[in-house]
Amino acid sequence: MSNLEPAAQPLPQVSHRGRSAAPIASSNAEGEEVPEFDSFGIIGPRGPPPLREFLDIWDVNMLRRPDEVNTPQHSTHLYASDHLIVRRGQEFQLKVTFDRPYKPADDQFAVEFIIGGSPQFSKGTYIPVSVAKDRQSPWAGRVVDSTDNVVTVGITPAPDCIVGKWRTYVAVVTPYGIRRTRRDESRDLYVLFNAWATGDSVFLDDDDEREECVLNEVGVIYHGAYDDMSERPWNFGQFDYGVLDACLFIMDKAAMPITNRGDAIKVARKASAMLNSHDDDGVLVGNWSGDYTYGVAPTSWTGSTEILLNYSSSKTPVCYAQCWVYAAVFNTFLRCLGIPARVVTNFYSAHDNDGNLKTDVILDENGRIDKHRTKDSIWNYHCWNECYMSRPDLPQGFGGWQAVDATPQETSDGMYRCGPASVQAIKHGQICFPFDAPFVFAEVNSDVVFYSRNPRDGTLEPVKVNSSHVGRMVVTKVPGQDARRDITDQYKFPEGSPEERTVLEKAEEYGCHREKATPPEADVELDMPLMEVRVGDDFELKLEFNNTSDQARTVDVYVSGNVVYYTGVTSSEFLFKTPRVILDPKKAEKLVMEVRSQDYMRKLVEQANLHFIATGKVKETGQIITSMRVVTLHTPKLSVEVSGLAKVSEEMMVTVEFTNPFKFNLEDVYVRVEGPGVMPPKYKHYSLITAGSSLTWTEGFTPRRAGPTKLMASLDCAALRQVYGQAQLTVKP
Repeated sequence: MSNLEPAAQPLPQVSHRGRSAAPIASSNAEGEEVPEFDSFGIIGPRGPPPLREFLDIWDVNMLRRPDEVNTPQHSTHLYASDHLIVRRGQEFQLKVTFDRPYKPADDQFAVEFIIGGSPQFSKGTYIPVSVAKDRQSPWAGRVVDSTDNVVTVGITPAPDCIVGKWRTYVAVVTPYGIRRTRRDESRDLYVLFNAWATGDSVFLDDDDEREECVLNEVGVIYHGAYDDMSERPWNFGQFDYGVLDACLFIMDKAAMPITNRGDAIKVARKASAMLNSHDDDGVLVGNWSGDYTYGVAPTSWTGSTEILLNYSSSKTPVCYAQCWVYAAVFNTFLRCLGIPARVVTNFYSAHDNDGNLKTDVILDENGRIDKHRTKDSIWNYHCWNECYMSRPDLPQGFGGWQAVDATPQETSDGMYRCGPASVQAIKHGQICFPFDAPFVFAEVNSDVVFYSRNPRDGTLEPVKVNSSHVGRMVVTKVPGQDARRDITDQYKFPEGSPEERTVLEKAEEYGCHREKATPPEADVELDMPLMEVRVGDDFELKLEFNNTSDQARTVDVYVSGNVVYYTGVTSSEFLFKTPRVILDPKKAEKLVMEVRSQDYMRKLVEQANLHFIATGKVKETGQIITSMRVVTLHTPKLSVEVSGLAKVSEEMMVTVEFTNPFKFNLEDVYVRVEGPGVMPPKYKHYSLITAGSSLTWTEGFTPRRAGPTKLMASLDCAALRQVYGQAQLTVKP
């Protein structure tokens, strides 16, 4: 008999019968069809009632073409869709053609909008909109124009109505019943959040910020180190064909009640859980292992479109993601539905510290890091999102930008998600407010505490506290420019300021614990200056010591060089030295160490980060000195060039070129290229690029709309990650 356990069987789905009259509507796709004739129960003696003398509907025109009135006014002209897409809280128009001229005194008609299954007026899922002044509904209706048989109707969805895909009918009231149009998919209407409407919870009163955070499809995501920043372009692609339906599918897959889908807070929180595959078979599978055999390496993606379309068509999670992929795809989701959103990067981001404000580094009695006992890690950088919305559930002043994070790190209410957490609340230490503010607060405010471990009894004594290392800088893209913007001051007050001290005290009241001890500063200073290094270079690591005391000092130093994942987790050590430095009174000394590429290249992991940490013990005083430096190895660039006439519907060519600058071959190489509005995602596989050789890939594309845009490309293989290039072009109509 086999020792293997039987596979766990999924729990059977239990029906709602006996508990409620109908299941909660949680799909935008399904729906009961309304009858073409709703009888009032008045049946004549000779069969069906005589309806010929009453108004009949010949046609309903949704005015959905880009050159018609609706899409330019609603800023939805960029969506590649065959349907009308509008924003709530703002009027749109449609034309109804009757069999004869409309007579307001005699004729009654309404435009009906239905979403989900079991539509109900009381739940806001069935909205009949009348044009008569005495019959107004939650959505306002009026006759804009009536000429011959054609009536132009203006309809204003409520600024808090459900966001999603609505079915549209026109109904005429007769004495015998209601006669309505047949179901016609071409009349389906998408209603989005509206950052332009003052009544909407996502209203953003800043034209440049709104343009960037709702309408811009091309992003810049920052990574690397705070003082040696790199950037990668990203195609958010929120207007690409099929992306809006994919975003609605995500909420369907989450079984999110239709009635909650007009609430930006609930939508953002639900999507924060659904963008990762933990708990709920969400969009992306996280992988930080370096082995991406069964999917696409996170560093290879160039945009969100391919990921979202793959997910909505396969109905299974897409492999693989790391934090910036989660943030970028989440950004697409939010912008696509009309919620203003941006990707932010926090440099030196503290993680997994259980809501306390300490990242613990354990040293042995000689001042060397005890790697077995040091469990906390600091990510070199971490990307999350901010979305803009009012917070009626919080006190005044805590609306505006909210931090949300789809990267699965900690559970929140039992699921891997984070936010929305008010950035204002985080800045002021008001971390009692929902959702997950203590976690985000710790990411930007933790202290790095070095403890010396007593070998006799194992007790820990704090010997150095670095309160300015974590949350060194928070950045995002400048609206309308490919430049970065430092928004650290939106998350915290300046280091050492009275306000900062007050905020930390406030956070402690809510349970965030800090290290109270303040060990005396050592009278020897240690610094590692910034180095700019390319992948494959030999370089010099410099350590600068400065003795500020009037006496000689002897320092026993431990210098460790590690290849690290960007999460701060060590992959392997390639350098370890233990020099002794003797310093005269009031004198400085430099120590230079050779770092050879052959020592680190074989051990590199995808983000090409080297982490150097020097710790030392001053012999005369027993004081501990430390210095840390992340060296981001710069990768070669991809050349991306376009040729041909940049005009709508005219074929153009893009050429991607790359030369292998290394003394070793690159194997199993993937090159990707895409551009919003001009080129869908495409990729090519090269099994081998030998040392010193080049590749050239030329691909045709046909722009489908006018305006400025970019083509973005990436090259990716196990030995070389994060190689990017881009080309700008302006397409003429």
